[in-house]
Amino acid sequence: MSNLDRQPALSVCGGRGFVVAEPVRELLSPRTVKLGESTEVRRLLPNLGRRMVGAWCFVDHYGPDDIADEPGMQVAPHPHAGLQTVSWLHEGEVLHRDSVGSLATVRPRELGLMTSGRGISHSEESPRQHARFLHGAQLWVALPDAHRHVEPHFQHHAELPQVTAPGLTATVILGTLDTATSPGSTYSPIVGADLALAADTETRLPLDPDFEYAVLSMSGEAHVDGVPVLPGSMLYLGSGRTELPLRALSDAGLMLLGGEPFEEEIVMFWNWIGRSHDDIARAREDWMNGTRFGEVKGFDGPPIPAPELPPTHLKARGRVR
Repeated sequence: MSNLDRQPALSVCGGRGFVVAEPVRELLSPRTVKLGESTEVRRLLPNLGRRMVGAWCFVDHYGPDDIADEPGMQVAPHPHAGLQTVSWLHEGEVLHRDSVGSLATVRPRELGLMTSGRGISHSEESPRQHARFLHGAQLWVALPDAHRHVEPHFQHHAELPQVTAPGLTATVILGTLDTATSPGSTYSPIVGADLALAADTETRLPLDPDFEYAVLSMSGEAHVDGVPVLPGSMLYLGSGRTELPLRALSDAGLMLLGGEPFEEEIVMFWNWIGRSHDDIARAREDWMNGTRFGEVKGFDGPPIPAPELPPTHLKARGRVR
């Protein structure tokens, strides 16, 4: 998934200085961003108040959108470096193409995981014949410095492990939840899970007290640790928790995101993650010169040009504003 903002902020994130080392209930509101020709998303991370949750550094929620008579998602080829992208759907399909030759249609509750490493480019689009509704989330995971230059690759996992309890089905997207571990590659201690709750369910989810967590509401009415979380909003929970109380007033869909607080400060600009302004400047030059990121074959249209860099270097601001 691309960040199509033509004037993206250059920001430094990460570091443990602002990690909340105790349970909190911090409700994060989204900002609306236009994505491609016809898709509008709600951006939860980076947020005005918080930029990371573990290694999770970018979260977009979109839909449900009625695209029966529309092309749906149409995101032209664009680059990534230093991160992993996670495509997660509740409704619809997304056709993924990339510069290492991957071609896959990701469907609801299947994992589309692209590890950009040193550099990759990809496109995302709704297939020509597509479902009426499109609803999902696009997320990024920052790669630690030791792994941010790995060879780029794409993984598509149609079957994922689940943890179940009365009224709850938790599909493990990345990392480990309870006793279930996702087959998706990870490079830092992390967890991502899709939580499907039946109406009138009250349950408790086991957590790792060393992780910080947040919960994104996808649909329905649910209370997370007693806090109502509406669709398209996210509740940051801090760390130090061994379990998480959940209550569903209707059938509800949530996403649990967590991980060990990310040790390193990262610079995030457009679709790249580096450790310095110079890292980003080199990535931009390589993309505009047609080197490093390869070519996406089969997409009907030109690649997206990179925005201009800001005139000044960023000063570190940490995990929160």
